[in-house]
Amino acid sequence: MAGFEEFIGELREKLGKPLPGLASQLKMAGTRRLVKDGKVIIPGDARKSAVLVLFYPSEEKINLVFIKRTEYPGVHSGQISFPGGGWENGDKNLEETALREAEEEIGVDRKNIVTIGYLTDLFIPPSNFLVTPVVGYCMERPDFKPDPAEVDRILEIPLDHFFLQETKQVREISVYPDLRFEAPGFHIDGNIIWGATAMMLHELLDVISPGA
Repeated sequence: MAGFEEFIGELREKLGKPLPGLASQLKMAGTRRLVKDGKVIIPGDARKSAVLVLFYPSEEKINLVFIKRTEYPGVHSGQISFPGGGWENGDKNLEETALREAEEEIGVDRKNIVTIGYLTDLFIPPSNFLVTPVVGYCMERPDFKPDPAEVDRILEIPLDHFFLQETKQVREISVYPDLRFEAPGFHIDGNIIWGATAMMLHELLDVISPGA
């Protein structure tokens, strides 16, 4: 798919330039995000982690893959996110963390993934994770095999959906039965991508946008 190869080449080049960073991320942040003097407050005990922002071609479109996490007694229960998780002692670096987690969660062989860069690190207060978004691609649609213990389902979303005006909305979010608040998010086919994932995604879209 020539168009996909051209897109990846341009994205690789853009990721090598200064990133939009926190200013872009905060456009999709809820009001509870802690920022002081233009910087996010990151505690010294924040846990290193990484997610994989994975592109691939499918049906003449450029797609991104997300996971809807299973319901569990935790702060990210049932949320939509990029595949990823915490750094482990056996990981050589955070790129390996992202690839290992993606292989475990969605069954994509890391040998079929080419990484091309990173987005800006993002601290997630509820889980105390400092996340590094690793950007990569596959040259064809992967044979996804979700881990049922961690993944309720896989969402394959064409990139162009995120540039539609009606996709970005501010709505009330319900996290726990007694916790509701308004937050910006990406709304696609009844799914809501909000919080840290929306913040990372917004920076990605700013990088991709013409003129970036």
